[in-house]
Amino acid sequence: MEDTSETTGGTLRVLYGGHLRFSSLMSSTEAPTTPTDARPMRADAIRNRQKILVAAREAFAQGGESTALEEIARRAGVGIGTLYRHFPTRHELVQELYREEVDELCRRAGDFDGDDAWDALNGWLEQFIPFVATKQVLAQELVSAPDHGRPLMVDCRASLEAAGEPLLSRAQEAGVVRSDVTIDQVVQIVAGIAKAPAADAEQLVALVHIALDGLRFNAPR
Repeated sequence: MEDTSETTGGTLRVLYGGHLRFSSLMSSTEAPTTPTDARPMRADAIRNRQKILVAAREAFAQGGESTALEEIARRAGVGIGTLYRHFPTRHELVQELYREEVDELCRRAGDFDGDDAWDALNGWLEQFIPFVATKQVLAQELVSAPDHGRPLMVDCRASLEAAGEPLLSRAQEAGVVRSDVTIDQVVQIVAGIAKAPAADAEQLVALVHIALDGLRFNAPR
């Protein structure tokens, strides 16, 4: 099994002055895959990595930015050493989770290719509501980095707009959305609504629909 140490995260951080060096804690067969390591990750390591990301998503959604890495490891059913082998710092875990959330939302844009043009655009934009709920917590974590997470956020924003652009263009070509709006504007509108405080998911969906109906005013324009 991949998890070979019960050492706590606090102990690891103390032992190495806040900078974890796992080469001294693992055998050569347990070394993680790195950008300079061409060996593929073992199947059990892949499973553990995914379990950590799933647990982190749930934990951050429930506990916010105060969530401890030890709690994430517990939820994932792995030791804290395993978590650190995959994500040597908290920031690396948050970055990977943020990127994975964006990638999933981008992939979902393809699920609506066969739908009516208007329904396809609406269907994908509704996905922003649960996405933004998790994203807000992760974004708060990212801004604590020296670069405030800007490179990652810029790349992810570009990916979202590239995924949504075909849906918007198809709706505009069908004459059901005004032609003078851009995907950047649409994403800003929906993301802003999704951040509304003290509103449940059903209320947020209703607000998104009201806002999107405004895109049809005087279409095609």
